Amino acid sequence: MSVLAIPLSLYIHIPWCVRKCPYCDFNSHNAPQALPQREYVDALLADLDQDLPLAQGRALQSIFFGGGTPSLFAPNNIARILDGVASRLAFAHDIEITLETNPGTVEHGPFAEYRRAGVNRISFGVQSFDDDALKRIGRIHDAAQAERAVKSAQDADIENLNLDLMYALPQQTLDAALADVEKAITLQTPHLSHYQLTLEPNTPFAANPPPLPDDDSAWDMQEACQARLALAGLVQYEVSAYARVGDECRHNLNYWHFGDYLGIGAGAHAKLTDAETGTIRRRWKVRTPRGFLEHAGTPRRIGGNDAIAAERLPSEFMLNALRLNTGFPIVDFAARTGLDLDAIQPKLDAAIARGWLEIADGNIRATEFGQRFLNDVIGSFLPG
Repeated sequence: MSVLAIPLSLYIHIPWCVRKCPYCDFNSHNAPQALPQREYVDALLADLDQDLPLAQGRALQSIFFGGGTPSLFAPNNIARILDGVASRLAFAHDIEITLETNPGTVEHGPFAEYRRAGVNRISFGVQSFDDDALKRIGRIHDAAQAERAVKSAQDADIENLNLDLMYALPQQTLDAALADVEKAITLQTPHLSHYQLTLEPNTPFAANPPPLPDDDSAWDMQEACQARLALAGLVQYEVSAYARVGDECRHNLNYWHFGDYLGIGAGAHAKLTDAETGTIRRRWKVRTPRGFLEHAGTPRRIGGNDAIAAERLPSEFMLNALRLNTGFPIVDFAARTGLDLDAIQPKLDAAIARGWLEIADGNIRATEFGQRFLNDVIGSFLPG
C-alpha cells in the first residue's frame, strides 16, 4: 500500500480539567492551582520533534486539541503550539483545527484570540441544557453559560461548531432528552455529537451507579432524537455524530476511515503505517502529566508501541469503518490494511446473510438492523 496516499492527522492531548466528571474514564486529571502551560507546550513540541519521521512527508489534514479541557490553556499558548507544529509539518490548505472547550472554563471574548491562533473549529462539552441534569453528572457549568459560550464563539466568526450532548442521563425522561436536542437546534450549530451515557469501569459512577433509564427507554430517546435532528437538517453520518452536509468532522472521519494520526501529549495515542513494511502500529505516550513532562523528548515518553497482527487488522478496520452510516468503499479495505478482501470474505458473506451488512454503490455498510447490533457485527470479524 502507498503510505503517502493515507491521510495524516495530529491529536494533541491537554490532560487537565477543573474537576473530573464522575462518569469520565478519559486520561484527565484535576488541574493544579498553577497550570505548567509553558513547560507543557515545550514538552509537546519536543515530543513532536521525536515523532517527525513517522509523518513520512505527509501534510496534516486536521489537528484536534482534546482533553481534559484544552480551553484551560490561554490562546497565546495554543498559538505557540500551532506555530511550532506549522514550522515542522506542512498543513493542508483547508486544514481543520479543533479545540475542545468546556463552557465553564471560557470567559466572554477569547474565542477571537483562539481564532487568531489558528483554531477554526470549536467543540463544546455541553452534555445537557438542563441545570438539574448537569448537577447530577457533575458538570461545572450551567445551561446559561453553555448558551453564552456558543454565542460568543459565533460572535467571533467561528462558524464550525460542535455540541456534545448526552442522553439517558440519571432520571432523564424522553421529553427532557428531546428538549436538549431542541435547544441545540435553536443555537444553529452545524454539528452535534449525541451519545448515550454509559457506566465505564473505574469511575465514581461505576462504583456508585446513579438511577439511569432502562435500555428500552434509552433506545426510545435515541430514535426520537434522531428523528428530530433529521427534521432539522442534521444528517446522521456516524453512530453518534450528526451534521449539515459538508460540516462533518474531518478529524473523526479520518479515524473512521482508518487513516493515520500522530498523537502528542500525556497518554496521546497514534496509529501509523510503516512506509517500508506496511506494518500498522498503535503507539501511545506515558499517561501521567508528570511522567510526560519528565520524559518528553526522550525514548521514555513512549508508553507502548505495538504492531497490529495481520489477523486482527480486519476487526480493527471494521471497528472504525462500520461506525459510518455510509460504510466504506470496498477498495479501502485493501488500501488501508494491505490485506486482500479474501481475508474477510467468508465472514463478510456470513454477516450479509444474517442481515447485518449490505453492499451498495461499491460500499460495504451496516444495515439498519446491523446498526442496532453493531458490537456484534464488529465482533464477528475478530480472529477465530
